[in-house]
This record gives sequence, structure tokens and C-alpha cells, in this order.
Amino acid sequence: MKKIIILFFVISIFSFSVKAQSLYFPPTTGTLWDSILPSNLNYCQARIDSLYNYLQLKNTKSFILLKDGKRVLEKYFGTYTKDSLWYWASASKSLASFITGVAQQKGYININNQVSQYLGTGWTSAPLVKENLITVKHLISMNSGLEDAPPLPCDNEDTAKACLTYLVDAGTRWAYHTGAYRKVQDVVSSAVGQNYNVITNNWIESATGMSGTWFQQVYYSKARDMARFGLLNLNKGIWNTDTIMKDTSYFRAMTNTSQNLNLAYGYLWWLNGKASLMTPGFQFVFPGTLMSNAPSDMYCALGKNDQKIYVVPSTKMVVVRQGNTAGGFNLAASAFDNVLWDYINKLDCSVNTVQENINLNYKLYPNPVNDVLRIENPSQTITEIRVLDILGKVIYENKEVHQTPNISIDFSDVRKGIYVVELVNNQNASARYKLMKL
Repeated sequence: MKKIIILFFVISIFSFSVKAQSLYFPPTTGTLWDSILPSNLNYCQARIDSLYNYLQLKNTKSFILLKDGKRVLEKYFGTYTKDSLWYWASASKSLASFITGVAQQKGYININNQVSQYLGTGWTSAPLVKENLITVKHLISMNSGLEDAPPLPCDNEDTAKACLTYLVDAGTRWAYHTGAYRKVQDVVSSAVGQNYNVITNNWIESATGMSGTWFQQVYYSKARDMARFGLLNLNKGIWNTDTIMKDTSYFRAMTNTSQNLNLAYGYLWWLNGKASLMTPGFQFVFPGTLMSNAPSDMYCALGKNDQKIYVVPSTKMVVVRQGNTAGGFNLAASAFDNVLWDYINKLDCSVNTVQENINLNYKLYPNPVNDVLRIENPSQTITEIRVLDILGKVIYENKEVHQTPNISIDFSDVRKGIYVVELVNNQNASARYKLMKL
């Protein structure tokens, strides 16, 4: 019995080690950062060029795509280089949320406490009884109840007491309010007793190799710093072997719906794949997901004028975009996101055409698939059908005998992503087809 327990322990340690090493992390100093050849992912140069042309047309300064932590694509436009600095705009909020979680795990704050416990009373113009309803969690969930469109000369970003006025009770209304959110930076600085830049350096930058700076409560950095932060969050707050975010419950809450008003919002992170969403500046609940072309499990840091950090756990991908507006004025998501993800989805040249196996003569269409996948089976009897996700997990299996020339599989409830369809005939011959679900 003791040997069995020891063996189980060894296997568990080995499994954890394999999992921990599944992502690559660049050194915290220097410019070394391992890469993967795009061709290894079946990315076509022609489609890479099309993506870059689109990005350049849309006023992009930098674009990075990581797979498993390694660089697949990295492109700079015009005079912008890998050493240039640019603002994150509201993507900074996601960094502030992460720092807030670390402050809680270190015991400096509790997000369920009143903001006035850290800033003192009178930090707003709201009646004291209403101000005391506002917790730190309300600030990072964007439901403080403070007026997000205060009268002039105030605006949405002002943090002055006179500009933070009562509208409704905390927790009853979601509104994108930058001025209210920024008070969470003051909460952390006050509780820790240090400047916010010092805190960021001590807790995040020194461990990950990031080298940005906060200026007027907005973070500025190089493109690779954004990619490092995305990679840190892809690995749930762990940088290589350094667990920066030890509070796993906070991380889960941060990257999941934080309140029942806007399902697409966590703790200062935007969430894809939800049934509905609200957007900055509007008090409407829109049905549908944030970005229909992007993977449903994606969470993202989004900033004004299309600053982007996309994190996709299912494909172990991080995508970064810096630049001027891709069109119009947008505080978070924009039409640019969906078009960009359409270009990214089509980088894999093996996915976007109907694939045939000459020997078995099957046809699968449409590819990409939306609701229904059809299989043409003109001559062989299919005895087994399996659909596997990108991790090799079987999500659909049918071992019935199919002799009809056309077979349909319902894909309407399948999450967006890349899949493999395996077909086996009555001669025990098999064929595999790569498929994309949009």
C-alpha cells in the first residue's frame, strides 16, 4: 500500500511538472524570446501578409501573436519599434485589477471592505450613508453607483471629489466609469504606503521583466511588456516558477462575470463568450457575445483607440495590438476586433478549405462550420465518428453504422475553436480532418 501511495505521489509531481513547463517564459532581462516558425502552425505567408496589410491600414503600431508563450508573429509599423513606448489606455485597468488581487493576498486590503476604510470618508460628494455602501469590489466591477456622466467641467475620467457624485446605490447599476475605477489605485497605494509605480515594479515588473510606467494613472510600455502581461495571465498569475497571484479564487473571479448586470465584465477584464453584454456609455444590455469571431473562452484587456491584449486559454495564445484608432472613437471593443480575429482565424491555411481524403473520398463542409457540419459519404460505410478539441479531448462520438450518403452533426453548442474530425469505415480505415468552428 505504501508503494502505491509513493508511486501516486511521484506521478502527481511529474504531472504537475509537465503542466508547469507547458508554457515558455522569456528571460526577465535582455531581448531573447524564443519563437515558433509560422509554417509550423500551418500559417501561410500570403495570409500573414494580408493580416499585416490590414493592420497597417488600420493605424497599427505593433502586433504580437504568442503561441505557448513563444513568438509566432511580431511586426512593427512605420517608425515604431520594439523599443518604443505607447499608452495602454483602459487596458491599464486590467493591470490594476491584477495588482489589486496581489494587494489582497498580501493582506493589505480586502475588496469586500468599504473604500472609505482606506481613503477616509468624504472621497466622493455622495451622502455619507451612500458613500459607505461602495466597496473596493464595486470599483473593480464598475458598479459603484456614482455618476459616470458628471456635469461639466467634470468628465468620466475625473477623480476629484466634486466629480464623484451619487446616482444610485452601489451594486445596482453597471457603468463604465474610469474616474471611479481610478480610486482603486489610490486604495492600494494608501494601504501599502508606497507609490503605485513602486508597487508595480516590486510586485509585477521585477518578476516578469516588464518595464513600463504609470503616468496620470495610465500605464505606458513597449509592446513586449503587454505580451508579458498577457502571458502572465494566460498562466493564471504564475510566471515560470514564480507564483505572483497566489490567490486563485481572486484570479477566477477576476476573469469571470463579476456581477449580474454586465455578464461580459469581470474585475476590470472584458470577457468573451457570454450571452449578453453592456458597452461603455450605454445603459442597454445587448444580446450576444463580445466578439463573435474570437474564441469564446477569451478574456481581454481593452483600451481606447484599440489597444488590445487578448488572452485565449484554449489555444494558449496571447495577441497584442498597439496603435491609433482603427476607426472611430471606441473605449473598449470595436468592429476592428471581429475583423482582426477573422484574419487571425484564417492564418491556418489547412483550415479554410474543404478537405478530402483521396482514398476514402469523404467531404466535410462547411469549413469553417457554424451550426451544422455535413459529411458526404458517397461510397464507404462509416462506423465511427469522433470530434476532438485542440487538447485531444473527445467532445462528440458516434459509433452507429452510417450508410446514408449524407450525415449531419449539430455544432450549434460547440465552442469556437479548432477541432479534428475522425472518421472510421467498415474496413477499419480512418481519416482525420481539421475543422474550425466560428
